[in-house]
Amino acid sequence: MSSVTSQFYISGEEVRDHIGYAGLIETLDQMHREDAANLSDLLLSEQGECGATNHFMVRAGWQRGHALGVKMASVFPDNRASDLPAIQASYVLFDGTTGSPLASIDGNELTWRKTAADSALGSLRLARANCETLLMVGAGAMAPHLIRAHISVRPKIKRIKIWNRSTDRRDRLITSLQPEFDIVATDDLQDAVSNADLISCATMTQQPLIQGEWLSPGCHLDLVGAFTLDMRETDDTAMRRGRVFVDSRKTTISEIGELAIPIKNGTLHEQDVVADHYQSSGAHHPGRQTEDEITIFKNGGGGHLDLMTARYIYDKCLSLIHI
Repeated sequence: MSSVTSQFYISGEEVRDHIGYAGLIETLDQMHREDAANLSDLLLSEQGECGATNHFMVRAGWQRGHALGVKMASVFPDNRASDLPAIQASYVLFDGTTGSPLASIDGNELTWRKTAADSALGSLRLARANCETLLMVGAGAMAPHLIRAHISVRPKIKRIKIWNRSTDRRDRLITSLQPEFDIVATDDLQDAVSNADLISCATMTQQPLIQGEWLSPGCHLDLVGAFTLDMRETDDTAMRRGRVFVDSRKTTISEIGELAIPIKNGTLHEQDVVADHYQSSGAHHPGRQTEDEITIFKNGGGGHLDLMTARYIYDKCLSLIHI
């Protein structure tokens, strides 16, 4: 990859100004055709003062000949009560040939765009092309990014509904997005799920919110929130009814409760996971096969995706400097 003589900082504002979803989604697709990165994760957890479990994650990736990097992120769920981000992060990118540091990147903006583009790449392959209704479950910092990314690949979406346990947070999100979208609140999760073409779920729940019996034929379910072995956003019934895809087999199947729990109890078998992004990129796997099938995508957001996104952000910002 390109290099400069000294390390520089890429701020959140620069990421917001210069990194769009279309280019990032296309780049993630292309980078999944390269050799997979070597990955190593560290997760520390501790009970918070208000009862929630806090986490500190370190995710390192090394893609030989391209780049290596590390993301450090804290997840403090109770921060939401103080209007602070639940997730705060920083990323450092290194040259893959010399090992020289290239850039320090705002980790929150990188994570939001990486996660949203990851899910949108799943929707590009799995959600019906004629999707019109999007349900966003969760109103945290990820929600607006997921909405914009999904719509970038499914532009026929014209109705957006938001469900969230905290109605105040939900309503603030709706107010912020109404200038852009036709967006409304919903208090009836079952009805909203049953009438949605695409459901994106980004919560901190440990107990399933989305019941599989609610899913309508032809819908696509995007699962983002769970990242530990005791977290899941949907139930065993959904896993039985849907065709299950993931972003990476390595970072999801035995690492996240969304898959590990139904595999452990016999509802799902590892071979039932149809494909991941590496298998799907370059049209190696067809993705959705019929209009009526239910598809499920688990966004694990592993360190390889942080590294791919950091590479894209760095090269994009570097090209602007050289204009």
